Amino acid sequence: MYYFDKRLQYPVKVDKPDPQFARMLQQAIGGVEGEIRVCMQYFFQAWGNRAPNTKYRDMLLNTATEEIGHIEMLATAVALNLETAPVAEQEEGVKDSIVGAVMGGGNGRHTIEGMLHKHILSTGLAAQPVDADGVPFNMSHIYASGNVAADMYCNVAAESTGRVLATRLYNATTDQGMKDMLHFMIARDTMHQQQWLAVIEELGGAEGSLPIPNSFPQELEDQANNYNFYGHAADGTPPPEGRWTSGPSLDGKGTFTVVQSVPLGEEPILGPARPDSGAQKEQIA
Repeated sequence: MYYFDKRLQYPVKVDKPDPQFARMLQQAIGGVEGEIRVCMQYFFQAWGNRAPNTKYRDMLLNTATEEIGHIEMLATAVALNLETAPVAEQEEGVKDSIVGAVMGGGNGRHTIEGMLHKHILSTGLAAQPVDADGVPFNMSHIYASGNVAADMYCNVAAESTGRVLATRLYNATTDQGMKDMLHFMIARDTMHQQQWLAVIEELGGAEGSLPIPNSFPQELEDQANNYNFYGHAADGTPPPEGRWTSGPSLDGKGTFTVVQSVPLGEEPILGPARPDSGAQKEQIA
């Protein structure tokens, strides 16, 4: 069960409406880096969480619910940025590069004109559950594996790309109201990165949580190949050295080594096609 408060989590103000920035904000709503993605990811991770202690489920539910508030803030920001968008031919600016294409019947899907067209005709100058190109969010980037460590690493990546997007949006606007909203959201991304890393630390850090799943007996994996970095240069040139090419592995269970990759198997030869497979007769034995 969920409850709502009509007040926003953080104030959303637009000093000078900007339809182009409204389109950019759509990426933070329905893009793969956006708030719908992390909101649904955290909810499904929580709903499927199995553990003797419910604290991880509870944490995920609290953060997922917060993300609903972020979607609300961004949707409000989109609507406020669209308030001055012309919707009638007689309105000033209708023949500019954006609105002229809309009112003239143009509907380039991947253009500012096409996006404004959708905002005018489909939502009445409101936000949509789409990215900056108008592509609907389809849940294909929701990661909820049932393994809490795997999910936390996915969450760190999600919050990292979300924070990258938020900082780009911050730098893309001169509107102080939008900068104020975004500086709050950037701060929340910082906290969320930290909390997912804190869970990983609580699970034992890299040493304790890796390899994932740590419940699989590691002695059953190929001991000759579990900490090798494969080099694939045709002339045998070794790869540049890094933390991953020598020294103890991060889980403390092995030693990184560099190996020139060579075929360990043979060329695959498939059997002849079956008579009833629809193949050419030359393929059938």
